[in-house]
Amino acid sequence: MSWQRELAARLDPARAVLVAGPTASGKSALALAIAEAQGRTVVNADALQVYARWRILTARPTSADLARAPHALYGHLAADADWSVGHWLRALPPLLATQPAPVIVGGTGLYLTALTEGLAEIPPIPSEVRAEAEARHATEGLSGLVAALDPATRRRTDIANPARVMRAWEVLRATGRGLAAWQADTAPPLLAPEAAQLLLLDPPRAALVARIDGRFEAMMAAGALAEVAGEVPRWDPAQPSARAIGAAELVAHLRGALSLADAVAAAKTATRRYAKRQRTWMHNRLGNWRRLTPPD
Repeated sequence: MSWQRELAARLDPARAVLVAGPTASGKSALALAIAEAQGRTVVNADALQVYARWRILTARPTSADLARAPHALYGHLAADADWSVGHWLRALPPLLATQPAPVIVGGTGLYLTALTEGLAEIPPIPSEVRAEAEARHATEGLSGLVAALDPATRRRTDIANPARVMRAWEVLRATGRGLAAWQADTAPPLLAPEAAQLLLLDPPRAALVARIDGRFEAMMAAGALAEVAGEVPRWDPAQPSARAIGAAELVAHLRGALSLADAVAAAKTATRRYAKRQRTWMHNRLGNWRRLTPPD
């Protein structure tokens, strides 16, 4: 019996399971093993696996995976569709009500903390404020936006993450109130931590790097370049779905700006950097989760 199925046998089917971890850590394989063993539904908590355009590039479940257990919130959005943590939370109540309870898996840590800690009800950000944030980012860089944040928000924000910094800046600009202040007024969570089984996959750094490189090679062998080529005619780097790691690099190759080898190397480097940010964030924010070191 695999270690995943051994773990599944010790879990309470009546309580939801949350599986977190950096990219390529083996989250999806663990979630699928738990779902298959206990008749659960796998619910996506990844901000990019929701987009239909990227099946291979975001490592969405394969057709074989889908045949082993039900899956929800995967690949259901158009490339230009908005999808936020608020959208995700509003989709969850009927899924949380199922029995056996679902297994929720993903590397978008904000989704998981919003589910178990609550989410501030921040007013929608006007499009002109978003445009202003993008313009300031282009002219001043990320450091300019970070410097404009209120101290409390700056302390709580991953200042190496452009999306998080821009979001914090937009909230302050649009509402006149820092994101930290909004978060202080957070409503009760949909799922209290004590009502769930919280699992954090934490492979050793060297093993994770090898997994990342091997997975991207597997994506390329599975047709990632052709998948991206199909999107080049309508490629828009401003679309939310364009944040998929590897997309911009492979588009650059297909447009003649990078060799294929350089594009693949750049995508692997970007993935490793993303995984490092994820690990740092999860170690800081998910300290009460059960940490698992998967075998090599």
